[in-house]
Amino acid sequence: MASVQFRDIRKSFGAQDVIRGVTFDIRDGEFVILVGPSGCGKSTLLRMLAGLEDMTDGDILIGDRVVNDIAPKERDIAMVFQSYALYPHMTVEENMGFALKLEGRPKSAIAEKVRAAADILALGPLIDRLPKALSGGQRQRVAMGRAIVRDPQVFLFDEPLSNLDAKLRVQMRAEIKDLHQRLGTTMVYVTHDQVEAMTMADRIVVMRAGAVEQIGKPLELYDFPANTFVAAFIGSPSMNLLAGSVQDGAFVTASGARLPLPAGASARAVTYGIRPEHMVLSDTGIAAKVVVVEPTGADTHVLLRVGSDDVTLLARDRVDLAPGQTVHLAPDLRRLHLFGADERRIERA
Repeated sequence: MASVQFRDIRKSFGAQDVIRGVTFDIRDGEFVILVGPSGCGKSTLLRMLAGLEDMTDGDILIGDRVVNDIAPKERDIAMVFQSYALYPHMTVEENMGFALKLEGRPKSAIAEKVRAAADILALGPLIDRLPKALSGGQRQRVAMGRAIVRDPQVFLFDEPLSNLDAKLRVQMRAEIKDLHQRLGTTMVYVTHDQVEAMTMADRIVVMRAGAVEQIGKPLELYDFPANTFVAAFIGSPSMNLLAGSVQDGAFVTASGARLPLPAGASARAVTYGIRPEHMVLSDTGIAAKVVVVEPTGADTHVLLRVGSDDVTLLARDRVDLAPGQTVHLAPDLRRLHLFGADERRIERA
């Protein structure tokens, strides 16, 4: 196992800066997830850590060793890709042990490591199958097993669940998290899916346009987003963000809707943030018109219109509402987020 350090990492393609001065540390044994929209630079950063992409400037350390000029195979890392990249003519056992075979390891040692990894990943009964005889989830486990047998200092995952269906993604999330808990090896994981990040990570690194917006534990980012970008990106459904200004003790949106504020709220606020799950239907409060009702079984998503703004309500029950109906919303002011003109969160006094 080893720590990972990024020191002022920069990457440019011609005049375009795709990584802009990224600096942060990953502790030994930590599970860190890089998350952000497509094109934010998260996969590029992971590939630079793996040695598959050159840096323009900066230093990357694995443990105490600067690895800028060290070949990928000598960095003591193992990577699991979005595509399983299995050899179709090799069995599960042969795929998992192939890297060790290339290193010239004894057959008995390879077999021992492969069997141990197969037991961890419940692949024992499938050891003699070819990839074409496996499901998507089983193929991904084989790809993970191929990484495990190398016993690396750091595991790297590049959107490994993107090709799986929704049910299988949930199952694999739990399996990868359990794998980390059992191995205790440093893991760096890239995804655009914030639900994956929230449910799996020890810490999350939120990226936008090649820079780090915020780093923290999942619930820290959920409860205390640093700015409107993180507020909107972390949480599902996304936080409601309404533009306006503070006037006479209330927040007034651009369309004139008046929203309640806690006592002493900053007059600097220009964005009102409230999560869908932190509002309830009420007899009085903010007037809203129902646009769409989406029952999911366990709860109900309701799209409403407040003035000219769309707002989402997450009701933790089934509600009898119809499009066009007028209702009233009561936000939990203890869970309200206010942001200034610089998009940064305004801390409460």
